[in-house]
Amino acid sequence: MARKKLSQTQIASIIILWIVLVVYILLYADLTAVTLISILISGAIVFIPVYKNIKK
Repeated sequence: MARKKLSQTQIASIIILWIVLVVYILLYADLTAVTLISILISGAIVFIPVYKNIKK
């Protein structure tokens, strides 16, 4: 089953929510290696599908 393309509003919402979450974590959490790796992995989980969707 093929996926529907994301709209520009959906893409912007996903990215803004991810940025808000990362800023919140950076301001209020202890910065450890695990925290930074988690942020990088979550960024990959968010941005790879968005990039693939835009590229189509």
